[in-house]
Amino acid sequence: MSAIVLNENFEKTSEVALPESFSDINPHNLYLYVKSYQAGIRANTASTKSRADVRGGGRKPFAQKGRGGARAGSTRSPIWVGGGISFGPRANRNYDQKVNKKQKKLALKFALDALATDGKLFIVDSIEVASGKTKDAKALFEKIGTRDALFVKSIIDEKTFLAFRNIQKTYLIEENELNAFLAATYRSVVMEKAVWENLVSEAK
Repeated sequence: MSAIVLNENFEKTSEVALPESFSDINPHNLYLYVKSYQAGIRANTASTKSRADVRGGGRKPFAQKGRGGARAGSTRSPIWVGGGISFGPRANRNYDQKVNKKQKKLALKFALDALATDGKLFIVDSIEVASGKTKDAKALFEKIGTRDALFVKSIIDEKTFLAFRNIQKTYLIEENELNAFLAATYRSVVMEKAVWENLVSEAK
């Protein structure tokens, strides 16, 4: 598979082959990483009250014997309306799922290889909008001809950040923020040559 090389005007000039280490990767690595990533960003706010947490219910509602019904010691029992919840969710649950470093790298490689297979992996010398204007950044995005795009820059300068921040369906990130989840989420990825060279050197 090959990545498409673009010039400063975002026009195709050539192609560069992906290293062999990017091929023949089990897609399950990507599945595990995405599952772990989404688990890690969960709000973890679901919480219910047990019978110990619900206010009231301190007095025995009726006598133990003599009324012909089941005995009860509190109106906050889980079987009562207005009572506590048995085995409900608590906000202190840990949803983290461990993924090995090797699997993280394999997941990113698989995601990039899938993009290259579809012709949606682009490499450009520099992603820079000196004017800082949104219309200039949008013009670059439209030249790619995709529904959405992830732009990966070594270090984001202020002008480029301002130009891209208000464009829908685009996301500008720095090199250290790139991960398999983002690469798999967007239909195309545009990265600077320096970022690509670092990825290739780490892949060896």
